[in-house]
Amino acid sequence: MAKILAVDDDRNILRLLKNVLELSENEVDATQSALSINLSDLKMYDLILLDVMMPDIDGFSFCQKIRDDIQCPIIFLTAKTEEDSIVKGLLSGGDDYIKKPFGVMELNARVEAHLRREKRKKQSKKVTLDRITIYLDKHEITVGDQSVTLTKNQYNICEFLAVNRGMVFSKEQIYEAVYSIDSDTLINTITEHIRVARNKFKELGSNPIETIWGVGYKWK
Repeated sequence: MAKILAVDDDRNILRLLKNVLELSENEVDATQSALSINLSDLKMYDLILLDVMMPDIDGFSFCQKIRDDIQCPIIFLTAKTEEDSIVKGLLSGGDDYIKKPFGVMELNARVEAHLRREKRKKQSKKVTLDRITIYLDKHEITVGDQSVTLTKNQYNICEFLAVNRGMVFSKEQIYEAVYSIDSDTLINTITEHIRVARNKFKELGSNPIETIWGVGYKWK
């Protein structure tokens, strides 16, 4: 059983989310206001469903506010389908998005996919590659004794490449592995995340991600 937080200003959507997810034996807390949430309580959740368009604070801003302290998956609920808007949400720290109106089967599938991924990570402990150590259960990476400050999605990309060290992946393959979204329209977010992550590794004297021109990326 997973503990899930649903945030949406629409009472009917909250009722739907709660009913559907509790049928799968999840425990669901629902609120119409992100600002009513005690931030210290967020760490007890296994997954957060977050509406984008809310009157008190928009979902992207709230995600950015909590992302450094919260490791669980954050899935946006959005009526916005423009690419720029979706890219903004994913770069703010979101793990996935569901377009409104959504179907019950899609909702369950997205939620269960993210919960399974998190469960697999917690069963592992760490991977050490040369000077770099990846703590899979804590979502942390160190170079020597220095921590690399990464956003959740930057970490996820690095973890995916490192666990599959030596294999070359296209932007599309990395995107699918990290975001679990059936789309190829937002792959440029991968390029930006890798660029930022590389700079952070270089600051610590490391450069583990190699570009294979015309093909993709690999962990050296």
